[in-house]
Amino acid sequence: MAGGKEIKTKIASVKNTQKITAAMEMVAASKMRRAQDQMFATRPYAQRIASVVRNVAIANAEYKHPFLVEREVKRVGIVAISTDRGLCGGLNTNMFRKTLDLVGDLVDKGVEIEVVTFGTKALGFFKRIGARVVAETSHIGDSPEMAQIIGPMRVLLGAYEKGEVDAIYLISNEFVNTMTQAPTITQLVPIEPSQDEQLKHHWDYIYEPDSKEVLDSVLDRYIESLVYQGVVENVACEMAARMLAMKNATDNAGEMIDELQLIYNRERQASITQEISEIVGGAAAV
Repeated sequence: MAGGKEIKTKIASVKNTQKITAAMEMVAASKMRRAQDQMFATRPYAQRIASVVRNVAIANAEYKHPFLVEREVKRVGIVAISTDRGLCGGLNTNMFRKTLDLVGDLVDKGVEIEVVTFGTKALGFFKRIGARVVAETSHIGDSPEMAQIIGPMRVLLGAYEKGEVDAIYLISNEFVNTMTQAPTITQLVPIEPSQDEQLKHHWDYIYEPDSKEVLDSVLDRYIESLVYQGVVENVACEMAARMLAMKNATDNAGEMIDELQLIYNRERQASITQEISEIVGGAAAV
């Protein structure tokens, strides 16, 4: 029964792994609810300010903010948001595939790239492909704060204002539902104007005290809110993806245990049959 003993040891090992994955599934499910609450609480603000700013981009203000000015693209900044830990299915992998498409297109056009990363997985990815990482932060936690976002972002925004970077893209995961998380690429600056044809003919704002002071404040808040929303959405995506990954792992462990138990039973039955045969053969010889 040496083979049977090895199988029993393997069954015990798989059962221990199954307990761990089941516990991780429950923890991820609990954290996902809190992450969803935070995500849904911040979404309306991010969507509203994005709508206002895109309308501002087609307005006729006396002051033209640098974030509204398009120029020839020679160097691009990328803000990438990923998880700090693995065990969350293909969440990071799918985003990195989309990132490679963007980076490939830019490199083919001779455009240089600078990167700001949120999360250790994104940092490791861009280091592996040889991209220049100018700022990074990790271990933001399950409840991100705006203060954690502003510092790294100011590096790229400052470079854009100085003309050292000509466009900035945000790469993150969008929470669609518990089963679906979609990698997205958003152009942060220059800000893309609204595509509403009706607004192009008569849309404008009255600025108080003046357009420069208002736009300087609003556009900074717009960039910060988009990046913060991306970080919050990524937390919800991570928890949903981890919950599903751990559920699949637990189910697969259960199937493996059933298969191993069946193999063990067959081995045990064969061993018993062999022992009976030997006893009967010995008795017949006597």
